[in-house]
Amino acid sequence: MEWVGDALRKVREKRPLVHNITNYVVMNETANALLALGASPVMAHALEEVGEMVSIADSLVINIGTLSPPWIASMEKAVKAASELGKPVVLDPVGAGATKLRTSTAMKLLEMGDISVIRGNFGEISALLGEHGKTRGVDSAEYSLESASQLAERAAGEFGTVVAVTGPVDFVSDGKRTYVVENGHELLGNVTGTGCMATAITGAFLAVEEPLKAAVSALVTFEVAAELASEAKYPGTFHVKLYDYLYAIDPETVVRMAKVRGV
Repeated sequence: MEWVGDALRKVREKRPLVHNITNYVVMNETANALLALGASPVMAHALEEVGEMVSIADSLVINIGTLSPPWIASMEKAVKAASELGKPVVLDPVGAGATKLRTSTAMKLLEMGDISVIRGNFGEISALLGEHGKTRGVDSAEYSLESASQLAERAAGEFGTVVAVTGPVDFVSDGKRTYVVENGHELLGNVTGTGCMATAITGAFLAVEEPLKAAVSALVTFEVAAELASEAKYPGTFHVKLYDYLYAIDPETVVRMAKVRGV
């Protein structure tokens, strides 16, 4: 699909400022991934500045991986400001279903603002839908190809937003249209923060494209880069090469290697 390559080209041309309120385990990784891709990351979570930062950013990334009361307050303020200003927001409900705090925080953010995209694994999205998804830590405890497409579509309809259910195969839906993304590599599961990188990159694409195409384009681009980086064979070198290929990848390569289709 040519529009996937076009979206990457737009990101490179615009170099969007992506405001991240993300967990401190992956701040460095997500910032480097955005820089390598061609975007401009800013990590800002102080309550006193998030409103101002949202106002100058092109998009907002909310990742609930390491919660505490001050961070939650900043996330709520940022989402509210982004909604008022019409800025796109991507939410990563890391570990939703594992604890009441994570689930309730994600639900409150969904209810109080205009979230453009939710990106999570099968267990996290199931938990948000009240399906009693079994979540171990921040990793999905169950995944079904048969039901993941339906889950993405149902969640999109329920929350009125684009939902990306990621796993061995990704399903992205706005409730009416659903895309399947079959790119990626198993080494992504051996490096911490790769899902968070995908969410941050979704934030960059949201600055230049409508939510459904942004979510699909982000996943395809990130996962094609992962396929190319898999030449490393081992997690440590793969991690480094992932940045290299996010930097080096071009729209033509993304389109050529994309494994995406509508369902």
